[in-house]
Amino acid sequence: MLLAPLAGAVLVMSIATGPLIEPPGSTQMTAPQKNAAMQALVRSATECIARAVTGDPRFGNRLPSELGDLIVGSMPTCVRPVQAMIDGYDRYLGKGAGEAFFMGPYLDVLPTEVSKWTDGAAR
Repeated sequence: MLLAPLAGAVLVMSIATGPLIEPPGSTQMTAPQKNAAMQALVRSATECIARAVTGDPRFGNRLPSELGDLIVGSMPTCVRPVQAMIDGYDRYLGKGAGEAFFMGPYLDVLPTEVSKWTDGAAR
């Protein structure tokens, strides 16, 4: 339910925005430095999505099953941090790693993470 529309939105966004410029020296980073940088990118994308979900007028009246629709609807607002996360994974782990991460592990846990982040906002 969530995967197909979100995948389509990300593919359109990645074509529309193109890759971000690679910072100088990024390939010289240690594994812990790369991990910290990637965690910051994931947190930024997830927080943007959660803020967009809570800002959606449908949020207060949603059923738990509708969270996926709200997440998909947040993508146009969060294109920059999501693309930065995908590009960061590509930069630090190799071409294609960002899309693989986004389409796999990230989307697997995104509804749970957004639910945790937004629990207080619904009340």
